[in-house]
Amino acid sequence: MASDQVDSLKRVPLLADVDERHLERLARSLKERTYDEGAEITTEGGATGNRFFFVIADGSATVTVGGDERAKLGPGDYFGEMALIDEGARTATVVAETNLRCYTLTPWEFRPFVEEHPEVAWTLLRTLMQRLRDDHAR
Repeated sequence: MASDQVDSLKRVPLLADVDERHLERLARSLKERTYDEGAEITTEGGATGNRFFFVIADGSATVTVGGDERAKLGPGDYFGEMALIDEGARTATVVAETNLRCYTLTPWEFRPFVEEHPEVAWTLLRTLMQRLRDDHAR
């Protein structure tokens, strides 16, 4: 299973510059979660208790903001990166379009990893800024 988790992490752009041996270490922190078709995984404005970062291993999901569809996600896609950084409410609703298998990571597992691999922090910042620019353009 660890190989599947490492392969999933390799597809995440945030982790593109991380050596495989470090991804193997991070993969040991991942928890596998499954969701049935139609399950709401995160809820826009929802409780801050669900602070997971998700990497989709199998299946597909839809992202909506304010009721408008913003994205379709599939294997290798990720969501919830903001939850790794702060305790704010979720900014989007994500619903499983099909049965979904994800790997999840918590902030307390991710932070030490980022502190050891600052290139991940820089990539995360660039990704978040791009998303802010995209939202501003809409």
